Amino acid sequence: MTAFDVLILGSGLAGQSLALRLADKLKIALVTKRSLEDSASAWAQGGIAAVLDPADDTEAHVSDTHTAGAGLCSDSATRFVVENGPRAIHWLIEHGVPFTADPSTSIGYHLTREGGHSHRRIIHAADATGAAVQATLTEQVRRHPNITILEQHIAIDLITGSKVGRTDEGCLGAYVLDIANDEMRTIAARHTVLATGGTGKVYLYTTNPDTATGDGVAMAWRAGCRVANMEFIQFHPTCLYHPQAKSFLISEAVRGEGGVLRRPDGSRFMQDHDPRLELAPRDVVARAIDFEMKKHGLDCVFLDISHKPAEFLQNHFPNILARCLELGIDITRQPIPVVPAAHYSCGGIVTDLHARTDVKGLYAIGESACTGLHGANRLASNSLLECLVFSESAAADILAHPRPLPDNLPQWDESRVTDADETIVISHNWDELRRFMWDYVGIVRTNKRLERAQHRIRLLAREIDEYYSNFRVSNDLIELRNLVVTAELIVRSALKRQESRGLHFSRDYPETLPKARDTILRPPRKRTFVRPPLDHS
Repeated sequence: MTAFDVLILGSGLAGQSLALRLADKLKIALVTKRSLEDSASAWAQGGIAAVLDPADDTEAHVSDTHTAGAGLCSDSATRFVVENGPRAIHWLIEHGVPFTADPSTSIGYHLTREGGHSHRRIIHAADATGAAVQATLTEQVRRHPNITILEQHIAIDLITGSKVGRTDEGCLGAYVLDIANDEMRTIAARHTVLATGGTGKVYLYTTNPDTATGDGVAMAWRAGCRVANMEFIQFHPTCLYHPQAKSFLISEAVRGEGGVLRRPDGSRFMQDHDPRLELAPRDVVARAIDFEMKKHGLDCVFLDISHKPAEFLQNHFPNILARCLELGIDITRQPIPVVPAAHYSCGGIVTDLHARTDVKGLYAIGESACTGLHGANRLASNSLLECLVFSESAAADILAHPRPLPDNLPQWDESRVTDADETIVISHNWDELRRFMWDYVGIVRTNKRLERAQHRIRLLAREIDEYYSNFRVSNDLIELRNLVVTAELIVRSALKRQESRGLHFSRDYPETLPKARDTILRPPRKRTFVRPPLDHS
């Protein structure tokens, strides 16, 4: 058994920024399934939303977030994030993040605008903001003597007091698989933090990296945490459509800087769907594209920014321009073929403003958490901001509430399992799950589709549980086990919401109810620690 003050599962912006905030005072373990550089944060293109321009103000950002969230955002969480946003950006600047400069502005940085925002407030590093932020922090994380980096490691499950026969001890750490050496590790920690990212790989088409398998949500659920609003899966409207382009996102900022959506014949169509045209929130644009593709039998639509000068595109979207050129698409002369793809989970593990979950000693930050900020639809570029603000909040709470270090935790028991005789079961179930989730639990839903998905999930869950009980675990089995739990939570939440709101559109319930309510699911087993209800009003 190894022991740390803080065990952080996940190495995206949330996990790395938390590690850096704590490492001067505590001993940290940072666990990541691949390398530190592999995360959804590194793939983020557009930027980070924050009130930095004197012409902008907090109320406008709060209002825009509420509007995008379709009335479901927690006002306290929204104000907490927006008010702390500028300080979070300055923290990144102090750590050396090379945001795109603009000497003509009062703040010295270029701010762009994205769908749903009433002002230019997106600070960015060209069109690869996540990569720039991640590279800057990763270098510092790797150098810090108090941070132990465990790459090629995946958490199997959280260790809680109830699981190991202790009374009201909350979370004590986690069992972790060393993938490269096929060895089990028992890691004890005073505090454990889930920063595992999203759930995009539960769908066939996604902008997420392969690591986005809902691990944090599934582990927290098994440990006794509530989850909320899992039905709200954001489908990014503009994922590059090309057989050689896996999960390549065309940034929201392309539309923010004047890109227009067209049918194959060159005609625009957003005016038929929303007066805000291409600057409507993502759920509106994604449904509009889905409608046009189904109505006209299209494989894709086109995002056209070729009317802008080539120099402008080179300066603002160098990575998108270069990637498209590699595939034979010159965006200075041609429109970009795009389709919607699963992009972001607005729901997740229920947390408070200190990032605490229902289990004592367990925190959740980033996309795996449901803080109340995003409501029924995340406003563009609020996600990285949320990572930063709640990593700061979690760090403060961890430092303010020291806990004893757990000792004598039981080792992982493999005495009653064998090596798998064949792994085709895993790959087949993985493929089946992602396909029917795409077909039945996508952009437009019906009760019949959801019930079909639920039936198939229950069959798969039984198969996977039997396999898990009899054979030694592997990376693929752990991820599949987590994906099927996540899929079940998404479908259960969608069936409970008998209205259309934000990202959840139901043909059976096309109207929006007068009062917005969260969809909160509670695990069937007794939780080890219960907090008062959170403000998700």
